[in-house]
Amino acid sequence: MKSFAKRILLPALAVAALGAGVAQGKECKGVNFPDQTQVEGTNLTLNGLGLRQATMMKVNVYVAALYVAKTSTDPKALLGSNEPSELILQFVRNVGADDLRKGWSEGFEKNSKDQLPALKDRIATLNGWMADIKTGERLTFIHKPGAGLQVDVNGAVKGIVKGDDFAKAFLAIWLGGDPPNPEIKAGMLGGACG
Repeated sequence: MKSFAKRILLPALAVAALGAGVAQGKECKGVNFPDQTQVEGTNLTLNGLGLRQATMMKVNVYVAALYVAKTSTDPKALLGSNEPSELILQFVRNVGADDLRKGWSEGFEKNSKDQLPALKDRIATLNGWMADIKTGERLTFIHKPGAGLQVDVNGAVKGIVKGDDFAKAFLAIWLGGDPPNPEIKAGMLGGACG
């Protein structure tokens, strides 16, 4: 009986343990994210993980996790949604506040140029909340329909940038026509990360 248990039960337990690990989330560059999260009572599902790479040297900067109410591989559907969403950027290297501000400004310029006059003051608010980010720290952005974009800098809620238009323009930095790097958009839309 003992040999039966070793031959059948132990491999079955090992497979079950591996399956449980897969069901609990996804990983990219050593950064793990759960499959599900909740925002104000709404269940959100991980749409995908994307890797932000900078410069021609393809330096890894952060892993982006996008949580949405209804998963999709269509960026227009995600940007057009009026459901809550959450974007988490977990940094895999130190990044200064000035570099973050420059990145947001360039992203809005490239993907929401026609909206810039209406967004200008709110972009300044967002930029004012940025701080130097160290490896392992997170920026979290929660779109709360009807309110705007809640900004959390490494566990500290800074406030809400008002307007659904701002929240959608912000997400367009990654899902619009000119993302920071093509791989991050592909990953956030459910493709491979990194």
